[in-house]
Amino acid sequence: MKTLDRFTCQLLLALIGAFIGYPSPGYSMDRPNILLICVDDLRPALGCYGDAIAITPSLDKLAEKSTLFSRAYCQQAVCSPSRLSLLTGLRPDTIRVWDLKTHFRAAVPDTVTLPQHFKNNGYHTESIGKIYHGSGTPAKDPPSWSQPPRFDQVREAELRYALEKNLRGKGLKRSSTESAEVPDDAYVDGLVCHEALQAIRRLGLNSDPFFLAVGFRKPHLPFCAPKKYWDLYASEKFRLTTNTEHPQNAPELATRSWNELEGYQDIPKDRDLSAQEVAHLRHGYYACVSYIDALIGQMLDELSAVNLSQNTIVLVWGDHGYHLGEQGLWTKANNYELATRIPLIVHVPNLLSQGNQTRAIVELVDIYPTLAELCGLSLPHELEGYSFKPLLTSPNRPWKKAAFSQYPRAKNGSRHQTHGDIMGYALRTDRYRYVEWRDWESQGVVARELYDHLHDPSEQKNLAEVESLRTKVRSLSEQLSTGWKSALPDETP
Repeated sequence: MKTLDRFTCQLLLALIGAFIGYPSPGYSMDRPNILLICVDDLRPALGCYGDAIAITPSLDKLAEKSTLFSRAYCQQAVCSPSRLSLLTGLRPDTIRVWDLKTHFRAAVPDTVTLPQHFKNNGYHTESIGKIYHGSGTPAKDPPSWSQPPRFDQVREAELRYALEKNLRGKGLKRSSTESAEVPDDAYVDGLVCHEALQAIRRLGLNSDPFFLAVGFRKPHLPFCAPKKYWDLYASEKFRLTTNTEHPQNAPELATRSWNELEGYQDIPKDRDLSAQEVAHLRHGYYACVSYIDALIGQMLDELSAVNLSQNTIVLVWGDHGYHLGEQGLWTKANNYELATRIPLIVHVPNLLSQGNQTRAIVELVDIYPTLAELCGLSLPHELEGYSFKPLLTSPNRPWKKAAFSQYPRAKNGSRHQTHGDIMGYALRTDRYRYVEWRDWESQGVVARELYDHLHDPSEQKNLAEVESLRTKVRSLSEQLSTGWKSALPDETP
């Protein structure tokens, strides 16, 4: 049999590719598209993360052909600082954003954001939904986008609630949950998904590569989702019977409530939640997770339908973790594992190594340099993250020694402004979580925490004052003080 020449082979492959819908031989991953999906308040409550309750078939399927990071951490467990650490590649103390009201360009006006960097390199960049913080000035950053964002700020009750009793209410915080016989697009996230589907179809017709950022608001409170997602779960699955108390010997600074849940009209302010109320809230959270999973599934299906899946990097991330009554805490705004650990799934098409799970420690600030490297872009300035591209093909290689998070507190009250009076700095190593609460002015340590994940994975006992662990505390304190650069991977040969 004659050997076919190169031209004939390419022609045959092109014809086959056109017939079955795959890219032609001219296809290249040199300038892949980016689909960046952010999910608000999503802890790793996904089937692919081993959650026995969660019903998340779309993300589970994506994880089967992606790299799943089982130990990814945010830099501060509240929306704006966390999102900005990814979007700027810089940490909260550098951009001087620790609250929900400050715009990062006040401190670093000339920094180039992640989407801005892609735009400057010939990408079309769009934002749909909540990417930057979802209200006020911090929601906007015109240099980042090729066209104005959509659904970036949502205050209308009609986009948050569907039931008449809630639509008649006042303020943003009405009922903490809602189950309604409505279609997916009755709530804002369904509208965001619809807009994203249209964008994918339109962008697929363009010659320029795109950077599409899509931000879903659920499972953020209120836990409102179409009834069909509530019906996926039996309510008795959501009882919380263990790990319901504040950690033993934890300082008050560590366990102070941010009073986010307490602001809803149906949440009691004069007593603790009953077991039934706790179960109902947990049920609502998981219903919202399944709702968002279904919307993400629609987007992934659309990528395939318009033949973009083979040239689009998909990255799904949660902006921070979440407490659902564990450790006697609700929502986020603390330095514990449940608040700082996030889901992170990265799909790079045509990568030989797929369906991997890595225990390497990574952080949100690492995503900026990673995406830039995957797309062959040099960095515009020094970042405070480290590209984890090597983990995508070698998930078990040695990596970072620690992740760094922080959370501020006012001396009194539930909410801080700017950097607060006391900053809690947290170090998460392979085995330990160590926290120092430092007076902002004097930098003196006013409280410490130490949790041993080998023996106490739910962080129930603060060991910082145990005499036999003084040497370990000193060692971790030194590691925390030397900062994130000292935790970077050793250079590989």
